[in-house]
Amino acid sequence: MKNENIKRNPFGRLQRTPKWKKEEFTEIEYEPVSVKDLLTEMKNISELIVDLAYSAIMFNSSDMAEEVRYLEVRMDKLNYDIRMMAMMAARTKEDAEQLAGILQIAQSAEKISNTAGDIILLINKTPKGLLERLLAQADEQLFRMKVSEKSKGCNQTIGSLRIESETGMRLIAIRRQNCWIYNPQSTNTIQAEDMLIVKGTDEGFQDLNAFLLGKQEVLD
Repeated sequence: MKNENIKRNPFGRLQRTPKWKKEEFTEIEYEPVSVKDLLTEMKNISELIVDLAYSAIMFNSSDMAEEVRYLEVRMDKLNYDIRMMAMMAARTKEDAEQLAGILQIAQSAEKISNTAGDIILLINKTPKGLLERLLAQADEQLFRMKVSEKSKGCNQTIGSLRIESETGMRLIAIRRQNCWIYNPQSTNTIQAEDMLIVKGTDEGFQDLNAFLLGKQEVLD
């Protein structure tokens, strides 16, 4: 049976914001999990957590900040699992040398999550508009947009709409009433009144926003 912590996949499913403090004080019990599964989840968290942290600051979202804290705790537990695996697997000098590279990757991923945790400490502390002005100089920016019931995208899956390939915009999260979908997957649908947090260029934002408002029939 897989570790219960591994079963809790935080991505691509509708959920209320997890209680990170409860997760932080949950007793850690090591159970064997493949290195591939551990590194894959650490990679996925690393790709998402910084974008969520900046989104939490920009849109003053305590829910997103809580998810960042949860993912930071989750990363700590994954790092524990991978260290345990390495210590139990090393039998020779050659084994240790191979596992050292894996541990370096895990350590780098944890540093990224710790940095995201530091970013959200700035929530409600940064002067209004400061982060927007700083991020405006970046090639890709964060945007928030609402889906109109007039949009042809309603009730369509993200994969069928090919949002990223058509507009270059990457979906970071979807807010649906009081719940969230973090790192939406291709099988997730878009529904009327959804609030999307996306990352990309201003040109891509204009195209996607027009489509989601029902002003444009297709994405192109």
